[in-house]
Amino acid sequence: MTTDWTATLPGKRMGAALLLRDSDDRILLVEPTYKPYWELPGGVVEAGESPRAAAAREITEELGLSVVPGRLLVVDWVPPRDARTDGLMLVFDGGRCGDPVRLPEAELRSWAWSDPGEAAQRLLPLLARRAAAALRALHTSTTLYLEDGHP
Repeated sequence: MTTDWTATLPGKRMGAALLLRDSDDRILLVEPTYKPYWELPGGVVEAGESPRAAAAREITEELGLSVVPGRLLVVDWVPPRDARTDGLMLVFDGGRCGDPVRLPEAELRSWAWSDPGEAAQRLLPLLARRAAAALRALHTSTTLYLEDGHP
């Protein structure tokens, strides 16, 4: 279970996700039970935890996969909205992997391998921009800085 560290550091939030791919270069998306939309697998960085460690922990907790996060692909500053403060979202390369081992029923409804078009349909516009940027960064060997999903 993740802890929202905004209680200990008011005004800031940080999340970390992994861009996981299958042998066909499709990306893994998850559908949380507590949100009305799909997203890249990951979660909130806990107090005292590095973003890389948070991404690895979340993947193990949610999908039963043991993944060592690779290089940083995207840093996305997300402005305040809906009574939430601004924050940073970091996306790391998760490499290629097989199907998830498990889904915790309390957290994830489902998962899907998605090509770019499917990802754009499943994800909210902000998350679709972030996922597309992560794929671009992966294929161009760069790290991209975004603001609200925009370069």
